[in-house]
Amino acid sequence: MVYLDANFPFIDKFPLLPHLSHNDGKKIDVSLIYENPNGQLTNRKPSVSGYGVYESPKPKEYNQTTVCKKEGYWQYDFPKYLTLGKINKDIQFSENGTRNLVDLILKQHTIGKMFIEPHLKTRLHLANEKIRFHGCQAV
Repeated sequence: MVYLDANFPFIDKFPLLPHLSHNDGKKIDVSLIYENPNGQLTNRKPSVSGYGVYESPKPKEYNQTTVCKKEGYWQYDFPKYLTLGKINKDIQFSENGTRNLVDLILKQHTIGKMFIEPHLKTRLHLANEKIRFHGCQAV
């Protein structure tokens, strides 16, 4: 499992911007799972920073980014500017790997909720009541 950030480590109750909820040491951003051309899972990511590259909705899937931006939430996809470049162009999103990781995380009794984009929740057939949409105001 690869995580991107968890909390601002220097000042209690101060969020790690732009993550306003990362202020208590109990939140973490987990990376999606990718696979190489042979179908093997990898910990490589498509961007240098780990941020800014998303698994976009397929043509008939719900597009939350478009909805949020139409509602005036310009910041919704802002991390696309934080990639620091794209790498590992041979890897692709692993639906099975990501679904298995989500299932393992949600089996933990200490997990209260998990945020994931609505199109991925649908695509991965995730139905756990802990899975939620974080809202358009989030990044």
